Amino acid sequence: MKLFAWSSFRRWVYNHLENEQYDSFFSRVLNYFLIGLIVTNVAAVIFESVNQFYLAYQWYFDHFELMSIGIFSIEFLLRLWSISEQDAEQPAWKQRLQWLMSWGAIIDLIAILPAFINYFVPFDLRFLRVLRLLRLLKLTRYFISLQILLAVIKREKGSFQAVLFILSILIIMAAGVLYFVEHKAQPEHFGSIPQAMWWSVVTLTTVGYGDVTPVTDLGKILGAIITILGVGIAALPAGILATGLANELNLRNQLLEQQFREALLSQKVDLVRDQATIEQIRRQIGLPYHQTHEIIVYLMREHLIESNQKLKNFSYQYCPNCGEKVTKDTDIDSCMG
Repeated sequence: MKLFAWSSFRRWVYNHLENEQYDSFFSRVLNYFLIGLIVTNVAAVIFESVNQFYLAYQWYFDHFELMSIGIFSIEFLLRLWSISEQDAEQPAWKQRLQWLMSWGAIIDLIAILPAFINYFVPFDLRFLRVLRLLRLLKLTRYFISLQILLAVIKREKGSFQAVLFILSILIIMAAGVLYFVEHKAQPEHFGSIPQAMWWSVVTLTTVGYGDVTPVTDLGKILGAIITILGVGIAALPAGILATGLANELNLRNQLLEQQFREALLSQKVDLVRDQATIEQIRRQIGLPYHQTHEIIVYLMREHLIESNQKLKNFSYQYCPNCGEKVTKDTDIDSCMG
């Protein structure tokens, strides 16, 4: 009996913390509470950096941090404990190990680790308190838009790696060329290739601080060419990200439409009356309302066209025995008229 009770409680914890398909009033309240706690923690770190605020309200800041660490630690342990409910066919230890190596678990661990290090290490590690800003990454669990962005970055990592590789080559080459041209005229800025790399990074990324600029005629010409190259290179990551986001949203549109189609064919969802199931699917896929509405309208129109087509194909003929109207699929000989 105790084992059954613990299993039920673990399932309840899993549904409210980890199961994205589960939706209840308490799970929504819990998510809003954790989101508010994360945002409040980041605000506390920001205000702590202002000495007059921190000195005036140090007791509140310190106790709020202790409370936050306690809540985040309990959340981490509950997620680790309940994740074994995800797949009944896999051993619990294997699922927990896989979860510990996941991106979400690493973010949760980073959010609480600096505080524990600061407690157990004897020397002053107050600078680690700034790492609490990394708790913002915990918001990726609660916002679909951030999940889409991470999915795009993961899918397009090969393209980003190629762009970074090309950019690294151009930075080194630009620094080498400007060092050769400018090192005599400006030894304090271009005295070595590593010194010149600051100028090449700022120029190729189109930031252009203006603190270091070529002064020789040849250096200015080369600087102009490198600046033009930088405009094209800087646009590549933005183009990759924009294309990836468009593809990801299109893929999610297709996935939602496929789920609606399957539900319609299996007669599990009425697109007019069963709004709760439609909303659950929409939340699961992460599409906005207007896109969901467009897909529903399209599927209803398609269903109506199919229904009209069936009515057109449903033709009649008359029985020669009794003169009654019968369908063409009916065996006339079987009519007893």
